[in-house]
Amino acid sequence: METYIRFADRTSAWVGKAFSWCIILMTFGVAYEVVVRYFFRAPTTWAFDISYMMYGTLFMMAGAYTLSRDGHVRADVFYRLWPVRVQALVEFILYFIFFFPGILALVFAGWKYAARSYRFQEVSVMSPAGVPIFQFKMIIVAAGALLLMQGIAQVFRCILAMKRGEWPAKEDDIKELEDQLQEQGSVLAHGSEAIDIVDRKTTN
Repeated sequence: METYIRFADRTSAWVGKAFSWCIILMTFGVAYEVVVRYFFRAPTTWAFDISYMMYGTLFMMAGAYTLSRDGHVRADVFYRLWPVRVQALVEFILYFIFFFPGILALVFAGWKYAARSYRFQEVSVMSPAGVPIFQFKMIIVAAGALLLMQGIAQVFRCILAMKRGEWPAKEDDIKELEDQLQEQGSVLAHGSEAIDIVDRKTTN
């Protein structure tokens, strides 16, 4: 299980970091549009298409990476107070009730959607440029497959946590601000929701 977890984490990280370059293309498209529109009075017909395509691609393909680092939004009002084994059991059950059915629906519906788009050679109707977008519809399927792969790794994490009473270690390429502050000894006697209130006694 640990071998699979490492494989899934590293694959998700590689894909997420590779597609993070979409933000550069999106930024270039928006910046170019602003310059030519307001300085030369010559707006483009393609910049808007580029911006939402790049953002959508980044958002979808980084989902598995975010999941592997436990970065998705969690309503943890009660969750953080539970013992690790209880947390793992609840997550384990919820993955099968909500996560896997939703991701499988995304993959199968996305495949039909992408196949129909490819068959018609779909182009964007958001601008007169007619930018081809059928190839981007396959991102839905690819993102769903990556999330499915990472979801299995997360289930394995839950099983190990239920056995050991502690969560398996994650890759430490990213860290929450709260965790960084705790390592520096500059937090908080006030609870994790109040990370802007620093305990001065610890910092002096």
